[in-house]
Amino acid sequence: MSTLSLKPTFKGGIHPPDSKFTREKEIKKLVPTGHLIIPLSQHIGAAAEPIVEEGDKVKRGQKIGEAQGFVSSPVHASTSGEVVGIGPFPHPSGNQVTGIRIAPDGEDEEVEYSGNDPDKLSGDETREKIQEAGIVGMGGAAFPTHVKLSPPEDKNIDTLIINGAECEPYLTADYRLMLEEPEAVVNGTQLIADLLEVDKVFIGIEDNKPEATEIMNQYSGETIEVVELTTKYPQGWEKTLIHALTGREVPVDGLPLDVGVVVQNVGTVKAVWDAIKFGKPLTERVVTATGEISKQGNYSVRIGTRWEALVSQLGGIAEGNTAKLIDGGPMMGDTQPGLETPIVKSSSGVLALSNLEAIERDPSPCIRCGKCVDVCPANLLPTSIYKAVESGNIDQAEELNATACCECGSCTYVCPSEIPLVQWIVQGKGEINMREEEEA
Repeated sequence: MSTLSLKPTFKGGIHPPDSKFTREKEIKKLVPTGHLIIPLSQHIGAAAEPIVEEGDKVKRGQKIGEAQGFVSSPVHASTSGEVVGIGPFPHPSGNQVTGIRIAPDGEDEEVEYSGNDPDKLSGDETREKIQEAGIVGMGGAAFPTHVKLSPPEDKNIDTLIINGAECEPYLTADYRLMLEEPEAVVNGTQLIADLLEVDKVFIGIEDNKPEATEIMNQYSGETIEVVELTTKYPQGWEKTLIHALTGREVPVDGLPLDVGVVVQNVGTVKAVWDAIKFGKPLTERVVTATGEISKQGNYSVRIGTRWEALVSQLGGIAEGNTAKLIDGGPMMGDTQPGLETPIVKSSSGVLALSNLEAIERDPSPCIRCGKCVDVCPANLLPTSIYKAVESGNIDQAEELNATACCECGSCTYVCPSEIPLVQWIVQGKGEINMREEEEA
């Protein structure tokens, strides 16, 4: 279908330099090297439980961690080899989590997959297979996909939105996936649309990616509308994306389900199609490696590959000129202390920022300019929340809706006083959540 002539957007936001140096780099598959670390917690919800022991031989695609309940997700071996350790390992989130260490045998032998005719599966069978494949939100949230696709009966879901915005600077993984795997993306989209029985389906793509819009239009049928969005960060946040495409406002403490919408990432719907049509579990994902990495590009990387092994394959990083390592993008990604953490299901980028790009600045007093308020996509008062948290007034931070912050970092980006506003707000959110858990 043709795109809309007007380009939807949202109130607020910023437009940092794109820095998408890898947009012309085709996706290359990398072979697994070195020991792989498969964390048992790569999703929101209960961690998986190991179902293998040290010394066991495993094949690629074999389930090695069992989901624990509905809001949980299993994990699978991403190559063949031997289990050589089960214990605490570094995680991109900064925590130590239980993981399974696999020593590859070099054979990369796979289990025998069993595909399905999507039209012959019931809704419950489809959801079960999505869960068994270990699919979670690959845009960063890592919410188990089968849960998102199981809305409560009292929620009238009429709209499916596929997030192809990829508004974070540097990242081009989703963009390349749309260019190179458009049929799989559209097939996965249609499969989910049929599962939810929705009336409207949108694929939202920022207007700095016209090639992606064009090719997705070529493959989309009459039931899918491809919409060009104004290029602005954080256009890819669920609530801003929903407002831009439907005009609906998700409540402050609400979810997309509350306004009849389900949002899925481009990579997620492609993984859903692979799981249902071909029976493949989630064992690899596309990652943008960029910044001070020698061989910048977009790579299909096995889950569990350690940064050290990945960076080594890509020619290393510029020693002495790399100030910060980030899992994801520069705005919302997790800073890494070193190269020991593994690629997980939600890892969209491996970013090495230079000394010039990651300058540490000392904050100065707030000048009450209001820029942070103007750009906040959640309509919050960042400076007021920051001052409340700094003074220990968590009640006031909660009254100011600190928990509604999406942690996009727009406020910090525009602050002329260099105040790390989003870090203070995140601290406040953590204290609010901790207090609620203690009171429960």
